[in-house]
Amino acid sequence: MARVSLDDPRYYLNRHVQWLEFNRRVLEEARDPGNPLLERVKFLAITANNLDEFVEVRVSSFLQEIEQGSQRISPDGLTTEQELAKVTEAMHIFVRDQYKCWNEELLPALAKQSIRVLSVSDLDSKAAQTAKTFYERRVYPMLTPVTVDPSHPFPHVLNKALCISFLLRRKRGGDSKPLFGVVTVPRALPRLLRVPAAGDAVHYVFLHDIISTYAPKLYRGYEILASAPFRITRNSNLYLEEEETRSLLDAVDSQVAQRRKGWAVRLEIEAGAHPDIVDRLAGTFELDPPLVFRVNGPVNLQRLFHLYEETPRPDLKYAPFSPKPIRIGRDADSLFNTLRRQDVLLHHPYESYDAVVNFLETAAHDPRVLSIKQTLYRTSSDSPIAQALLEAAGKKEVTVVVELKASFDEASNIRWARSLEDAGVQVFHGLVGLKTHAKLALVVRHDPDGKIRRYVHLGTGNYNPSTARFYSDFSLFTRDDAITSAVHDVFNFLTAYAEQPHYKPLLVAPTDLAKTCIALIDRETRHARRGRPARIIAKFNGLLDPPVIQSLYRASQAGVEIDLIVRGQCTLVPGLRGISSRIRVRSIVGRFLEHSRIFYFENGGKPDVYLGSADWMPRNLYARVEVLFPLKDPQLRERICNEVLAAYLSDNRKARLLEPDGCYVRPRSVRNGHGFSAQEYLMNLAQSGDLSLNNNGTRKRSSNLMQIYTPSEATSPPEAATADAPSQESSNSVV
Repeated sequence: MARVSLDDPRYYLNRHVQWLEFNRRVLEEARDPGNPLLERVKFLAITANNLDEFVEVRVSSFLQEIEQGSQRISPDGLTTEQELAKVTEAMHIFVRDQYKCWNEELLPALAKQSIRVLSVSDLDSKAAQTAKTFYERRVYPMLTPVTVDPSHPFPHVLNKALCISFLLRRKRGGDSKPLFGVVTVPRALPRLLRVPAAGDAVHYVFLHDIISTYAPKLYRGYEILASAPFRITRNSNLYLEEEETRSLLDAVDSQVAQRRKGWAVRLEIEAGAHPDIVDRLAGTFELDPPLVFRVNGPVNLQRLFHLYEETPRPDLKYAPFSPKPIRIGRDADSLFNTLRRQDVLLHHPYESYDAVVNFLETAAHDPRVLSIKQTLYRTSSDSPIAQALLEAAGKKEVTVVVELKASFDEASNIRWARSLEDAGVQVFHGLVGLKTHAKLALVVRHDPDGKIRRYVHLGTGNYNPSTARFYSDFSLFTRDDAITSAVHDVFNFLTAYAEQPHYKPLLVAPTDLAKTCIALIDRETRHARRGRPARIIAKFNGLLDPPVIQSLYRASQAGVEIDLIVRGQCTLVPGLRGISSRIRVRSIVGRFLEHSRIFYFENGGKPDVYLGSADWMPRNLYARVEVLFPLKDPQLRERICNEVLAAYLSDNRKARLLEPDGCYVRPRSVRNGHGFSAQEYLMNLAQSGDLSLNNNGTRKRSSNLMQIYTPSEATSPPEAATADAPSQESSNSVV
């Protein structure tokens, strides 16, 4: 039998189409009548926000590569031009389905709940007067109408700004040829206006409809022949010559300011727009037809967040959820005493992120703490963590590595970097050419027994208490000597480029994370060939790296059972006979955003479990500073296996299974007709108080999900995807 080349393009899915498949899974949540109605509206808004970022970054990159004559071939065998064509075709189908969801599913469902989005012409007299008064007092004074002619050039349209275009004709004299008008709508104005309605009804009208209705006041002396709202999306990539710049902070700041003025990469315009308007805009912004999107509804579905937030119907939203409160110790001494006795693992948002904030606030105010070192990738504008670091400055040594290039959070990070510098904190911006994505905090303390010890927090998620309420992540607190020493070395790498050959027991990118992950996969391959227990379960956000994928293929060929829980992009093709028949891929999209990374290796019956910040994607493995950390405590490993991974592998309500053709399907229904949701299970576990920690941070025995819920055949992939895989009963046993 001829040896199979694992470089064959047939063994890879297109990464960008797979990203659109992820966004389609979010859209499915908007279409799912099992979700609360306003949450469905919110999911639709999320798909619009996701697509905006995809266009700003990925589509922009395609266009730039084509302009530069790139000869790049993707792992699935496509040129850049072919990829762009495939992606734009998929985008048009996706946008059509977004508006079908809005018009045919959500609008009628909202109307049944007496929530309506009306046109100005449909308003009763009281609501119409409200809209008119709002226009005259709030809107009209802020608008600047432009009629394009030789002395009035086409105005600069900011990135993603709502604009309204007009075809105009002068009423008196002049050329009968239509003129072109443009009004840019200030971002300070709400895109949806709530107007009076009878009883408990909730009525809204879109701002662009109000402006179009009263446009004759803007264009006195003109006849308005046609109008249409539109939106331009611009390239938002940052282009930095880091080695040439004297101040990375100033360079990023300058690039962020230019982002709103990048070249146009997409036009969204109302489906019924006059052809002359569409042609004029496409020509002005030099956009080919595939980059023009005619939409049957509001040109920015992201504005539906406003409808979700402003509609006072809690019965149409998720029931409130309160994380289990965890406080590690009553004061500084008891907190650090607890960490000397045991490692503490928290699962957010099921267990409160307040414990992380309290750890850093306690360290900031504890006179025994000598120094604090911290990484910040994304944090909130009112971050209590950054505030604690500010308060600690001047009392102890404080060092913060602020990643300035965190996409779309650059401006916030620049503000924090400057505030921290002004307070006397030593602020570093990471390494040239590498993003700092690792989540690390290191506290050095002079303990009451006279010894100086290190304590660390390592996470899978950002130091952001706001997003921690709806991101699924882990936090580990430990004073383990080997781990804390390695974290110290990582900070030296970040501040002085003092690179070590390894950072054991941590896996650190770009030093050794990729090769060690591949070595761990290959170890499972050897175990399988020798008849020893071999199993890989990995949960992360994306799988794109060809060397890792090929290692997984070899492991599958050797008989290793592999379950991958991938929230977003996955270019590995599962279920190929002779290549990946023992690999199963699932994605879970639900109430919380799955953000944690977990890597389980059976290791012949002596399991290793790693958590951390890295995905199996080239950017994480080779272009960022990332950290995976081991769980040394057997009880913590048991918790990850029996409480967390088992739940995700048992999910048949929010899970989707990846088929060999790149499409995702829902698992078959369970025999008794009742589905199982991992997130709901973990929420119920938190509310019942039956998690691995008591409220004071001390450990108790974790529950075993496999005894609570026995997966049925419903959670197994379709037969076509597992041609010679083992039965579901054996493949879903976690340990």
